Amino acid sequence: MSATQVREDTRAHRPKPEPQKGRRRPLAWAAGAAGGVVLAVLPLFNLSVPGLLPGPTYTPGSLQLMALCMLMAAAALTYHLLLGVAGMLSFGHALYFGAGVYGLAIILDRTGLPLLPAMALTLVAVIVLANLTGAVALRVTGIPFAMVTLAFAQAGSVMVRRNPDGATGGEEGLSLATEHVPDFLVGVANTRNLYWLALAALVTVFLVTAWIQRSRAGHVAAAVRENEMRVRVLGLQPYLAKLLIFVVAGTLAGVVGMTYLLLQSGAVPRAVSSDFTITLLVMVVLGGVGSRWGAVLGGVVYTMLDQRLTALANSEAIAGLPPILHIPLSEPLFLLGTLFILVVLFLPGGLAGAAARLKGRRKEAARPREILEEAG
Repeated sequence: MSATQVREDTRAHRPKPEPQKGRRRPLAWAAGAAGGVVLAVLPLFNLSVPGLLPGPTYTPGSLQLMALCMLMAAAALTYHLLLGVAGMLSFGHALYFGAGVYGLAIILDRTGLPLLPAMALTLVAVIVLANLTGAVALRVTGIPFAMVTLAFAQAGSVMVRRNPDGATGGEEGLSLATEHVPDFLVGVANTRNLYWLALAALVTVFLVTAWIQRSRAGHVAAAVRENEMRVRVLGLQPYLAKLLIFVVAGTLAGVVGMTYLLLQSGAVPRAVSSDFTITLLVMVVLGGVGSRWGAVLGGVVYTMLDQRLTALANSEAIAGLPPILHIPLSEPLFLLGTLFILVVLFLPGGLAGAAARLKGRRKEAARPREILEEAG
């Protein structure tokens, strides 16, 4: 067989990009479903992961940590809708997460409603809040948009800390009124149920995010992110598409906030602070902007490090180091900041982008061997 025939035969057998993408999508969903099943049965087994979990997977401490990681991954997914899909840099996304946390806590404390009606009422309040603030903030774009969302979040934070009529608890926060919550969601003995609730919240947010991203509004919002003027020329309405994405992201953040309240048994002012929004931004960038799985991975990795680095910083090994090493290593935020800088410098696509590049390199390395096999 001549070299020319080999090249022509190689071109003929070279797979087309679209079919490959179509085959990868079911595999990705199947892998995700398998991962969900593994997470669902994890509390039933006695598995230990030294350094990551404080104990076996069935113990309340480990379940609490894993549930928190899943909720933060879900919160990062809601921010992915804003930044990764629509290209909207918001500094006030914590307002809607905090509205879910404090809204449900206040309604349970002041009205005496059962949990489900209280959650439904809180959800309506979050939707109205997201519509009103989004309608105002989206009148501008870019940095002005970020500043307007920051102003709304700061107003919410001030209100929470001022503790109007004793409703929010001020700096000390507000405890969950457990007498209005079903018994199977209260107490350390029921941490497993709260873990499953957090997993359900993550799966729900992921599915809704995927659906919105693939909808007409999601495609329009993605087009606006690339070139808003071209979208206007085509006769589409970028404002309505962005408002829908904004409201959905805020509503999902409120749902995650309500679940967070049940897991933590209380609300704290940080849930409404701009610091929490920056944390969500770091999670999305760490995982990879524009990737749903990246947002989930970034949320889990950041939360796990944030929780476990505190134990490392207070360990005897760090305390015994010289002051020049002990001082920075005893600060978890310093370690997290260093990690974030390294990711931005050396992994510009985040953790998801690094995995994709590694997979691409493996395919490129295997391609010459495939060509030789086909030629033979």
